[in-house]
Amino acid sequence: MTNAKLKFTIPEEIRFISQELSRAGFENFLVGGCVRDLVRKALDGELVEPKDWDIATKAKPGEIIKLFPKTFYENEYGTVGVVNENEIDETLKIIEVTPYRIEANYSDFRRPDEVKFSGKLEDDLSRRDFTINAIAFSVSKGQIIDPYKGRDDIKDKIIRAVGEPENRFNEDALRI
Repeated sequence: MTNAKLKFTIPEEIRFISQELSRAGFENFLVGGCVRDLVRKALDGELVEPKDWDIATKAKPGEIIKLFPKTFYENEYGTVGVVNENEIDETLKIIEVTPYRIEANYSDFRRPDEVKFSGKLEDDLSRRDFTINAIAFSVSKGQIIDPYKGRDDIKDKIIRAVGEPENRFNEDALRI
């Protein structure tokens, strides 16, 4: 299963953002729920459309902001909202673009006390909750990065934590 080639339909707005990041020299990948939903649709033919689109990148917030005409950045996690004002589809009006990151300590059992930007996609994927959400897709290369075998878990309809389940649930109580 892990070597199977899947075909995804990626909206033009997402392709544009990915291309602009790539042109500026910043590696970038679709991550999280949108990739999970694309895989589910490709594997099962289910009518699963992503509810939102997230891109992880080597670019830092200031570098992301410089590339797009309308953005906002109002958080501690590095997420820049790239705004597509004239878009009718609600899922494409705001695309979240976030630097690869590492998180540490969750003293309130909900949000990390510390966020550090990383230069590696693997760091970002390793902090995610479940294997089915720790899959990345390169729009430019058509390549899937799946270090935790999330595609197999989607196919087998299994939910597994990335790493130690107790650690993942202690980080964020909403995961339970």
